[in-house]
Amino acid sequence: MKNATKTYKDIDKAILKAIPNPAGGAYEIKIKVPELTFLGVQEQPDFAALYITFYPKKKVIELKSLKQYVYQLRDITVSYERLINVIFDHLMETYEPDRIRIVMICNPRGGISSRLTIDSDWGVRGGEEKFKDWMGLEDMWGVSM
Repeated sequence: MKNATKTYKDIDKAILKAIPNPAGGAYEIKIKVPELTFLGVQEQPDFAALYITFYPKKKVIELKSLKQYVYQLRDITVSYERLINVIFDHLMETYEPDRIRIVMICNPRGGISSRLTIDSDWGVRGGEEKFKDWMGLEDMWGVSM
C-alpha cells in the first residue's frame, strides 16, 4: 500500500519554537540552511539553500526547532514558489519580527537554476518599505534587484 502524499498543508508550524529576545532591541540575525530538501511536484527530490535575514522584536528563532521544521520537509511534495511562501507565513506568525527576508536558491534542475526572494518589508507584503537595503543592489548574477 502506497503512503499518502504529504503536501504543504501537512507542514507542521507548531514545531517552530521561540525564545525571548535577550537584547530586547533591534539587531540583525542571519541564518543559513545549506541543505533544504523536499519533494518537487513530480515527487522527485529537490534541493535548495535557504537564507534568512531576521530583525527580531520580542522573539528570536530557536535554531534547534528550525532544524526540526526543515527536516520535516523531506517528505513534503511542494513547488518552490509555494514552499517559500509557506515558510515565510509560518516564520511571520510564530516570531512576529520587525522584518524577515528569505532567499531560497534552488539547485539546478534540467540545467535551470532558480532563486526566490520574499521580504516582509515590501509594500506588496504589507510592509512599510522602511528598509531600503535591497534597492539598487546587484544580486549574485549581476542583475539589479
